[in-house]
Amino acid sequence: MPADTVYFAHISDTHFGPTAGYSRHGHFPLPCAQRLVEVLNTLPVRPAFVVHTGDVTTHPDPAAYRLAAETFARLEMPIYYANGNHDTAAAIRRYLPMGPKEDAGDDPERLSYTFEVKGYRFLVLDGRGPDEIDPQGLLPPSQLALAAGEARPEGPPLCVFSHFPVLPLNSPWMDNNMLLINGEALHQALRPAAGRLRGVFHGHVHQPMQNVRDGILYVSVASVFSQFAAWPNDLVARYDPNHPPGYNFVHLTPRQTIIHQHTFPRPP
Repeated sequence: MPADTVYFAHISDTHFGPTAGYSRHGHFPLPCAQRLVEVLNTLPVRPAFVVHTGDVTTHPDPAAYRLAAETFARLEMPIYYANGNHDTAAAIRRYLPMGPKEDAGDDPERLSYTFEVKGYRFLVLDGRGPDEIDPQGLLPPSQLALAAGEARPEGPPLCVFSHFPVLPLNSPWMDNNMLLINGEALHQALRPAAGRLRGVFHGHVHQPMQNVRDGILYVSVASVFSQFAAWPNDLVARYDPNHPPGYNFVHLTPRQTIIHQHTFPRPP
């Protein structure tokens, strides 16, 4: 069991556009991301790293990724990325530097890797599916096999990062449109590691949510700029104009996982 506590910041769904003036859902992604960087750099406790669980951009436009790279280069800690349905693995590799890691597989269409910090192990999976199923995700057999290989009962504490929610969220439009199609298969692959699995962290839903099944914690995070509504009576997608941007600050202690959900004022 690790003796140290590791802190990291979980962010997602920045949706950079190709220009500083780009807007989406009535909000401007760039100033929100810039403000987030300022917030993370001035936290009273420094995170060991930041993980971005996908949708760095709205379209995989080189100009948008350059804006993202320029913005996140100001972070004073390493950053890691998962591949979102609005991203491509090739674009993330080309434009966005990351912290030390070990690639898992040689498929150029997949962004999957592991890294370790102070005795904790972190796995990034790529569930981006073919365009015809967007915005749903789909893990290919190689990614399921990777998850199963990491999810042994014995080993260091493990966290998994991906873009798509794995299990239903009791919001009809999300459950019909946003899930990892074979999320049940991933859940079953991870079950042997439930005793050391400290959380499965994802984005995509533009809301902070948590659910637990079979002892496995699944955690999402607010978008850095714009939030979805996700009530049990929501049949179609809609946006919450009053919900501010946010991020999660995660504590991995030797015996538990603690998640602080934070918001910050939207820049004018």
